[in-house]
Amino acid sequence: MNTIEEIYARFRQHMRVSTDSRRIEKASVFFALKGENFNGNKFALTAIENGACCAVVDDPSLPQHPQIFLVNDALAALQQLANHHRKQMKATIIGITGSNGKTTSKELIASVLMKKYNTIYTQGNLNNHIGVPLSLLRIKPETEMAVIEMGANHQGEIARLSRIAAPDFGMITNIGKAHLEGFGGITGVINGKSELYAYIDDFGGKLFVNADNDLLMTLSANIDRFTFGQSRQADVYGELVASDPFLAFVWDYQNKQSFVQTQLIGNYNFENLMAATAIGSYFGVAEEAINEALAAYQSQNSRSQLVETGKNRVVMDAYNANPTSMAASITNFDKICGKRSLLILGDMLELGEESAHEHAQILKLLTDLDFKKVILVGPHFGNVYQGDDWLHFNNTEQLLDYLRENTISGYDILLKGSRGIQIEKCLPFL
Repeated sequence: MNTIEEIYARFRQHMRVSTDSRRIEKASVFFALKGENFNGNKFALTAIENGACCAVVDDPSLPQHPQIFLVNDALAALQQLANHHRKQMKATIIGITGSNGKTTSKELIASVLMKKYNTIYTQGNLNNHIGVPLSLLRIKPETEMAVIEMGANHQGEIARLSRIAAPDFGMITNIGKAHLEGFGGITGVINGKSELYAYIDDFGGKLFVNADNDLLMTLSANIDRFTFGQSRQADVYGELVASDPFLAFVWDYQNKQSFVQTQLIGNYNFENLMAATAIGSYFGVAEEAINEALAAYQSQNSRSQLVETGKNRVVMDAYNANPTSMAASITNFDKICGKRSLLILGDMLELGEESAHEHAQILKLLTDLDFKKVILVGPHFGNVYQGDDWLHFNNTEQLLDYLRENTISGYDILLKGSRGIQIEKCLPFL
């Protein structure tokens, strides 16, 4: 069996890692990961032929080879290597988790920190037991800050990721009704997400906490923290001054006040902006640099994007959905939409026994806000919608057939749904 130190010696030569034998980065360390439908051990020699400097495998039946490193578990070795590497590097690690807003917060924070520090951050949604190690292994000797996003859908996962990343600072964006099925209800979500707080407390780190969130303030009450929000008692105070549709806000730190006009929509993004403002302030990023970073940031990947299609004005918020984010998006859309509005909403997934109740609550919200034109997509909405005022389709493909035959023009449109529904496929027809 090979040791982590032996693997690390190879890794440090080029500091590159690959997990897909079809896309090998030259001189990278290939990890033969396994899943339900694949076994990376079968492609270890292919990876070496394609340019990997070595392959880390956990199949002892593979032939002996000077570039084959045998371990008990390739995934565990990847995680151990990432933790070992993190400990060798000088970078300050900021761990971020939460039910909603993780990715936007991560990108805003990184944009601000980049104004002063050599910064890396989690790319895309590489925030799980594989993605976090891969993110950590991108840290270089010159890296000063690493913003690491941590996602989970079961209790214990954030604790595990925290042990791998060993963050110096931590932030929970919020705790809401996400992945209820895996966490075992809202209490399980609270316990699971707050595992980051527990790690920071155990190891003497510091938290960044939204002072407007009573639950987070309670959970962090006895932990060293730096606060932000609309509370005058917060370390960094801010106030939303416009959202028509782009957010504008003022913020104050140590009696210096600034105004920022952003390119973000959705009042729910105010707390993400404030988090970036607070973290930048704490780490000494200049006021002007913070403002420049936030003003320049543009959302990508179907998150709170405003798209002018030529026929309609579309709010694309279709990357993911849970009851908390769905209600926030609908409420915000109600404030910014014009007289002709249309909501196209896909099912919220992974809600388990709470699914029918939570989908019914969204329908009640739509009724309370008096939306006239709504299209619902997916079996979960279908199970609870019994009316005939709105349209319902079992899946996105059925909706696309409808849109091919029925032109929609002159509307403000909200696209929102869980990633598995793929509601974003509607955009070319809008």
